[in-house]
Amino acid sequence: MIQKISKITFLVFVLSIFQNSLLAVETGNDGVGSIIPKTSIAKPPLKLSAYKSAEKKIKKAKKYDKKGKDDKAIQLYQEALGYLYEANRLKPFDPDILSYLGLANDKIGNLDDAEIYYLLGLEIDPKHNAINEYLGKFYITTDRRSLAEERLEILKNCNCNEYNELKNFIVNKKVSLN
Repeated sequence: MIQKISKITFLVFVLSIFQNSLLAVETGNDGVGSIIPKTSIAKPPLKLSAYKSAEKKIKKAKKYDKKGKDDKAIQLYQEALGYLYEANRLKPFDPDILSYLGLANDKIGNLDDAEIYYLLGLEIDPKHNAINEYLGKFYITTDRRSLAEERLEILKNCNCNEYNELKNFIVNKKVSLN
């Protein structure tokens, strides 16, 4: 177990430094360098945190997902990633941020990164409802049904929407595969 945590922690550390090789070092007025995404993203509005800005983008992207507007949804998930990387830099190892990092990477096709962020989030908070739901859906889409059912079992007694969402997703995918 310690080896697993160490590997995941190491991978997240490496990801936080390199984040898909889209990072650069920027030197501020104080002469101290910081790692920032090379992709130019809009700075979050002054009144909104990077996390809140990402959350708004993700909620909007989910609406486009439901409407089948995949291109617009993917664009919003990519924009959200920039804010999430900043939020993670400011507040590393926050399960809510890791949850959205996993989801956004999942949605744009960075499956290895998505799984790493999901698993790290669960190492910190094993009962995190959103991470368990997203990871369960991830496992279904990557043909690992038994692992998805483990996530569902964890959510079974939460009396939460995430349980119902994952259960419906598993049932609908089972029906569509037959």
